Amino acid sequence: MKNILIIGGSSGIGKSLVDLLSEDPKNKIYATYNHTSPTSQNGVVYYHYDVLSDDISNLDLPKELHGLVYCPGSINLKPFQRISDSDFIDDFQLQVIGAIRIVRENINALRKGKGSIVFFSTIAVQSGFKFHASVATSKGAIEGLTKSLASEFAPHIRVNAIAPSLTDTPLAAKLLSDDTKKEANAKNHPLKKIGEAKDIAHMADFLLSDKAQWMTGQIIHIDGGLSTLKL
Repeated sequence: MKNILIIGGSSGIGKSLVDLLSEDPKNKIYATYNHTSPTSQNGVVYYHYDVLSDDISNLDLPKELHGLVYCPGSINLKPFQRISDSDFIDDFQLQVIGAIRIVRENINALRKGKGSIVFFSTIAVQSGFKFHASVATSKGAIEGLTKSLASEFAPHIRVNAIAPSLTDTPLAAKLLSDDTKKEANAKNHPLKKIGEAKDIAHMADFLLSDKAQWMTGQIIHIDGGLSTLKL
């Protein structure tokens, strides 16, 4: 039996991952939600949890964890001169401090379970896109955190991050609100399609599994080839 904790498991990539992992009866899934309530339980233990204000130690979590996935994120795209200090701070609190708190509170359980941690970055850290200063700053910190923790926690805990391109999830709804926007974004990618939540979830599933037992400290790009190919 594997105990896996997914922070932000009721929407987007987190929900897709919960659905995928819960198909295996050997997994026991614990997931949190905040603004989006889960539509079905499906054997998953859900907790309402706000990463910015709630204490994770109040949740009834197992003493041994084999996987931890931190999904909360934001896409605040603005010209640099319009990004306030509070915008940067809010993004950093949600995407970095929230992740740090979760890991800190569950480090002993992860050591017992020889667990795997999965974070999420973005293609914008490596490639650089206009109006992405805030999100790229926070996710750049996540990439640094991934590598630092992977070194510090080895060999008992593996730590990796996935860096997607724009993915068709509720978080990206404003950017993909109609077929014209979807088609335009798809054309930007060498594979000529928009990524789906399940595309990212399958990689997270792999990183949590024993099949990835020799992988740690990696930033894995799943982005339709956008970060490395020019056609």
